[in-house]
Amino acid sequence: MSARVLVTGAARGIGAACAHAFAEGGALVAVADLAAPSWDGPAFACDVAEEAAVAAMAGRLKAEWGGLDVLVHCAGIIHEAPLLDTPTEDFDRVIAVNLRGSFLVGRAAIGLMTPDPENPPRVLMIASDMAHCGRETFSPYVASKHGVLGLVRSWAKEFAPGILVNAICPGPIDTEMLGATNMSAEWRARELAIPLARFGQPEEVAALALFLAGEGGRFFTGQGIGPNGGSVMS
Repeated sequence: MSARVLVTGAARGIGAACAHAFAEGGALVAVADLAAPSWDGPAFACDVAEEAAVAAMAGRLKAEWGGLDVLVHCAGIIHEAPLLDTPTEDFDRVIAVNLRGSFLVGRAAIGLMTPDPENPPRVLMIASDMAHCGRETFSPYVASKHGVLGLVRSWAKEFAPGILVNAICPGPIDTEMLGATNMSAEWRARELAIPLARFGQPEEVAALALFLAGEGGRFFTGQGIGPNGGSVMS
């Protein structure tokens, strides 16, 4: 794949798997995370909720590459707590990173893309199966991912046919986000109560990102596609 690709949230989990998959496929890949990941290529320390940081990253990409062909926006955080035990500042932080960050990074990336109906650039936003089904005790996270789907559907219509915009909505994936510091043991057990009865692997999500960014993804836009083991069926 001959493409200029930016992957956010690339230090670990789905983001790292996507960055490596695109690089192994021949793409020119830049990575970003709160601390710049170790990478053989452009690597940015970027809090996606901070407009100035996102603008600086976009400016460097424009200067070094002249534009962008693919965005895979994986940066995000999760928060589990009953509604009545959720401080406003926790809600604000989840929305800032997951929704504001998606807006800022998506806007910056699209601004670097050259619309081309024959070979359209691709915007891929990582949402969640929870955006479709909801989840008790995760209301800030669910709200943020619903918002990401809203951005994707709006941008898909605004920029078609020159730029294709889709969401990937993973189910339970074996990453640090499912770890004890983010999700209770009870919820980890409940995550396995899906038809395929296992956690997915980050590489399985990366495979979908590669497909959507390639020739096979040319007729997809405005979609929320779920590598989820059957957690949501539509």
